[in-house]
Amino acid sequence: MSENFPAFSISPVPQPGPDTAPPELFRGVYGMPMFVTAPTSDLAASLEFWAEGLGFFDFFTVPGQVTHLRRWAFQDVLLVPGERPGEAPASSVTFSCLLSQVDAIVAACEKLRPGSTQGPRQMPWGTVEVEVTTPENTRVIMTAARPFDPRSAEAAYLRESGFDLPEAPGA
Repeated sequence: MSENFPAFSISPVPQPGPDTAPPELFRGVYGMPMFVTAPTSDLAASLEFWAEGLGFFDFFTVPGQVTHLRRWAFQDVLLVPGERPGEAPASSVTFSCLLSQVDAIVAACEKLRPGSTQGPRQMPWGTVEVEVTTPENTRVIMTAARPFDPRSAEAAYLRESGFDLPEAPGA
């Protein structure tokens, strides 16, 4: 499918591993290549959930108009006034996190909104994911890569799917 190259070198997401520290919250200004807009009828409640539950911070707010949230670089969300949909949409937005953060995210979200999380669950492509439904009914997937083991079932699954992967650790 593709040639191996060190994709982590162009990403704010660190290489997974047991001692990996999360990147700093990114407070710089950049042209946003992608962002999510989430309409909410309660900007304050949504801000609290995204900040306390999912680890975002208030990058800036124009009162009553928009709250720009950010986590790592290129993880941007705009909360805007609007009606909350009756149910969460089929589509979702996914943000990277670290394995060491998954349990804390689940605990924080459940404390703020009991029943707001599903998982975590181990995925066949080498990640652990938790699905979170926010106060404005946005479906957020927090995904954490597991360290790559070329002998694992996940590696076999990816090879069978056409990915060019190393055959040995450290290769």
